[in-house]
Amino acid sequence: MRIAQVAPLTEAVPPKLYGGTERVVHWLTEELVALGHEVTLFASGDSRTSARLEAGWPRAVRLDGAIRDANALHMTMLERVRRQAPDFDLLHFHLDYYPFSLFSRQAVPFVTTLHGRLDLPEHQPVFAAFHDVPVVSISAAQRRPLSQANWVRTVHHGLPEKLLTPKPVKPSYFAFLGRIAPEKGIDRAIRIAQHCGVKLKVAAKVDNVDREYFDERIEPMMKSAGVEYIGEINDKEKSEFLSGAHVLLVPIDWPEPFGLVMIEAMACGTPVIAFNRGSVPEVIDDGLTGFIVEDINGAIGAVDRLGSLARENIRRRFEERFTARRMAQDYLSVYRSLSESATPRLRLVTEDAPAL
Repeated sequence: MRIAQVAPLTEAVPPKLYGGTERVVHWLTEELVALGHEVTLFASGDSRTSARLEAGWPRAVRLDGAIRDANALHMTMLERVRRQAPDFDLLHFHLDYYPFSLFSRQAVPFVTTLHGRLDLPEHQPVFAAFHDVPVVSISAAQRRPLSQANWVRTVHHGLPEKLLTPKPVKPSYFAFLGRIAPEKGIDRAIRIAQHCGVKLKVAAKVDNVDREYFDERIEPMMKSAGVEYIGEINDKEKSEFLSGAHVLLVPIDWPEPFGLVMIEAMACGTPVIAFNRGSVPEVIDDGLTGFIVEDINGAIGAVDRLGSLARENIRRRFEERFTARRMAQDYLSVYRSLSESATPRLRLVTEDAPAL
């Protein structure tokens, strides 16, 4: 198939450091190319890919301090995709609802994977207006607030089987990985680790929007004994970081759409203790790859049960459920289904087109 992958310009594909959506787009694109498909990636110019790259801007917007209106760049990229649309069998967007209006008015089949939270009131009129646009959820939990949307499938994320692997190091600390924000629960992770008397290592970024929260609430907590703030880490550093942890703490307080950090830990054989929010029950096999808890007390109690979990079983479960190859095959099933159902429409558009 001739497939267009359209990524946000926020981060490079793959991102240099943090960037969940762009990381998933990279893994999916590489697997599709490996499976023999002709893929074009619309992304920032500093992206690295085996596909053909169409640069929407020379570098990732987050790293370009001169950019003040990223929406303008995304709008320009969408128009470029529209003009090239006849060259593809399927267009796959990762830009939330931005493509809905423009691409509902052209013939090439398209699908959008929704990567974020969907429980905000303002989402309701958007998905009511575009109720027939095909969309993919990254968890069943993510789609619950929008029953009116045209859900065609849930596709859980996956990462390359050999990207992260268990390392022969002795676990000696608790880990927190990802992003420091109120909904991610870093304050609760600190309290859990301190109650258990175990060091907490924090490998996470701080977005500008969360800088005040970090400076006023979290940094003072980190100055206490037993917390080591590492900052952002890349994929090459994650295997060592996660393998060295007794557990990855995910004490979230929001409807997590997926949570890549959980499967990253599983790939390293590291158990996860996560709060029962959003996608967590779909990702974690309670009692096998970790423990699902309701609150801080539940997390503290689960720490005592970590010895019952076998790291080799956690890694095996990752291989069964969360590889990039499985993700790509799931998406190919979606692409083929949409292409087959779109064939009559494509024929009508062609036949009705005026002669030039």
